[in-house]
Amino acid sequence: MLISLTGLLLALLSPSLPRHNISLPQQETNAPIARQVSPTGIKHGVLCLGAETFILDGDGKTVWSDPRPTRDGWMLPNGNLLLVITKSADYPGGGVVEINREGKTFFEYRGTQSEVDTVQPLPNNRYLVTESGPKPRLMELDRKGKILREFPLQCQTNDFHMETRMARKLRNGNYLVPHLLDFAVREYDRTGKVVSEIKTPNWPFLALRLDNGETFITCTRGNTAIQTDKTGKIIWQITNEDLPGAPLRDVCGAQRLPNGNTVLESYGAGGADDIKLLEITPDKKIVWTLYTNRPHGVHQFQILAPDATFLKERLQR
Repeated sequence: MLISLTGLLLALLSPSLPRHNISLPQQETNAPIARQVSPTGIKHGVLCLGAETFILDGDGKTVWSDPRPTRDGWMLPNGNLLLVITKSADYPGGGVVEINREGKTFFEYRGTQSEVDTVQPLPNNRYLVTESGPKPRLMELDRKGKILREFPLQCQTNDFHMETRMARKLRNGNYLVPHLLDFAVREYDRTGKVVSEIKTPNWPFLALRLDNGETFITCTRGNTAIQTDKTGKIIWQITNEDLPGAPLRDVCGAQRLPNGNTVLESYGAGGADDIKLLEITPDKKIVWTLYTNRPHGVHQFQILAPDATFLKERLQR
């Protein structure tokens, strides 16, 4: 008995052990099985980000989860997860981490203002990060967190949370940034100069510059997504009037698939039986839907292979 009590005391006092509870990512969970519905048998793995952070395989099983809420994120080709952490007691200004599925951290950035909005993996071990706050800014960081490029974002600053969302670096080296309360998507060059602007019918959340030069934009509370030509004119739009059951509720994240279809999500679909993601064709036919059976919508996502591994086709998201 003396030996076991001594061992217990040493274990409790050991400086190598954490002195507080830490929730680590899980490989498997007992979360409810999600449902995927497709008349043609489409199956997707999905990285889901939002109030809950988890990965589903094509059968709807949760194969990984992280207890921290997230705002944006990516599965990288090596299987690591690059995540924007929602502001919390541990991350009062939000943050960014790159971790593997076992929870090992390879990169961490702690936000310095109100919140971190987005992250994008870039070539040469760089990360694109935006911050909201009194001085909203866009940065490129190296893996040590050193700022390699930085410029202020030109948007309203009365409401920090509504300054910006999913910024993306373009192939030409410029940056496409949605500004919600400005009702505008602005393209910045490498010096921070605004070189073009697209006005939107509602708060823009995500803007994708497509291969043909057109721009696809989700418009959150407008329950709509639009596609514009190179001049900013709307040439395609999806609304609830186009879809049975009006499934669009606060359209935030989106991904354009290699086959030309688009996956949209409904962040406001909070019911366990609500459609959380849907895949539509260019002629507005629903070919796949996801029900997560969870009481939260999905804020952002990434389509994966059915076995929940990285999808090798080039991502447009």
